[in-house]
Amino acid sequence: MRIIRAADCKVMPWKNGGGTTTEIAVSPEGASLSDFDWRISMAHVGQDGPFSSFPGIDRTLSVLTGNGIRLAFGDGETVALDRATAPFFFAADRAVDGALVDGAIDDLNVMSRRGAWSHSVERLTGGAHEIAAERGLLVLVARQGVWQVNGTVLAAGDSAVLEIAVKAKLVAENGGELFAIRLSPL
Repeated sequence: MRIIRAADCKVMPWKNGGGTTTEIAVSPEGASLSDFDWRISMAHVGQDGPFSSFPGIDRTLSVLTGNGIRLAFGDGETVALDRATAPFFFAADRAVDGALVDGAIDDLNVMSRRGAWSHSVERLTGGAHEIAAERGLLVLVARQGVWQVNGTVLAAGDSAVLEIAVKAKLVAENGGELFAIRLSPL
């Protein structure tokens, strides 16, 4: 298990220059925004505007803080996301504009290269959980509270990367929220 502490994450500008993102993990290590296989990041969204386009990439967006965001896709589909909605999967090369519901949000972005990798995102809250990746990797992102992962402490903002077939025994101390991300090569 590899631990990524919040303080060690890289902050960088958005691809479209409209804000900043905190990169949690990327593969291959050190990959740019145009050549990654998969990428996990958090962004602060402080104003309405278009999302960056990532050709050939699939994306899942989860609202972490704030009152939510409405996504308006170029093909007419609209989706409202907030802290209560499930993580939302969509093609990152679809034209989409975001409109904040009532103030800024923070979100979690998981992206994978279509045809090479797939991903899924699950939000876990409080209690005890046991999960594993059947293939590929399991990345755990602690969002709130303190979590024990196989005996190692993850504070809010910390992450853990587990290889295939390693079971993660998770216990939240006093509630908490954690995202379980499964990344699988195709």
